Amino acid sequence: MASTSSLKLASSLKLSDSIFNSHTAPHQTHRLLGFNLNHSFPSFKFSSGTHHEFSTRGSKNFTTTAFFFQNRKAPEETPKPTRVQELHVYEINERDRGSPAVLKLSQKPVNSLGDLVPFSNKIYSGDLEKRLGITAGLCVLIQHVPEKKGDRYEAIYSFYFGDYGHISVQGQYLTYEDTYLAVTGGSGIFEGVTGQVKLRQLVFPFKLFYTFYLKGISDLPKELVNGKPVTPSPSVEPSPAAKATEPHATIPNFTN
Repeated sequence: MASTSSLKLASSLKLSDSIFNSHTAPHQTHRLLGFNLNHSFPSFKFSSGTHHEFSTRGSKNFTTTAFFFQNRKAPEETPKPTRVQELHVYEINERDRGSPAVLKLSQKPVNSLGDLVPFSNKIYSGDLEKRLGITAGLCVLIQHVPEKKGDRYEAIYSFYFGDYGHISVQGQYLTYEDTYLAVTGGSGIFEGVTGQVKLRQLVFPFKLFYTFYLKGISDLPKELVNGKPVTPSPSVEPSPAAKATEPHATIPNFTN
C-alpha cells in the first residue's frame, strides 16, 4: 500500500504537470499557485566582460554577484626572425627582352607625368657567378628633373628567384642618385619578408646594383649569399657561365 507521503508527492507532480503543460494564462497560473512567479524566481543579467554577473531580486531587493573566470589561453604565435640579412643582386639589361617599353601617355616630347615604362631584365648574384632570374614591373614617371639630367619614377616590381620564390618592392626610383625602396612582401622562402632595398644606378637603364636588407624570414640559402659581391661599376659583366645559363651557374629552375 502506498504511504501518505507517496500520495502527496504524486498529487503534487500531477498538479505541476497540469499547470505548466496547459494553456493557462500566466496571471491565472499565479492565482492557481497562490504566489507571483516574478517574485519567486530569480532573473539573470549577463555582462559582456571576462566574467558573468548574475543578479537575483527577491522581496527584499538584495543582489548577489558571482564571478566565473575563464582560463582559456590564446594560441602562441611563433616569433618571426628579427635578424637583418643582406642579399646582393645585379640587374642587367642585355637588350634581348624588348625592355624597357616606353608608353608616352602624356603625348609630350619630353618625359612628363603619366608616362609608363614596363620592363623586365635579368638578375645575377652579387658575385656575378650565378643567374638568379628576372625582374618584372612598371615605372610611372612622376617628375622630369632636367637640372639633374634625370627623372623621378614611382616603381612597382618584383625579383623572381626560380624555385625560391620572389620579392616585391615599391617606392621612388631616381635615375640620377641612389634610392631606397620598401620590400612589400614575397613568396616561397621570402613569404612574410619585410625590409628595404638600396638601388644603385650604374648605367641607366641597363645596369643596376641592389642591396637588400631583409627581415622576418629564415636564413637565406647559401647559393644566394655566398661569394663576395663584385664592386659595382659601369663595366661589370656576369661570368660567361652565368650568362650562358650553364647548370652549375644557375639556381634551381631559375626564372627566365
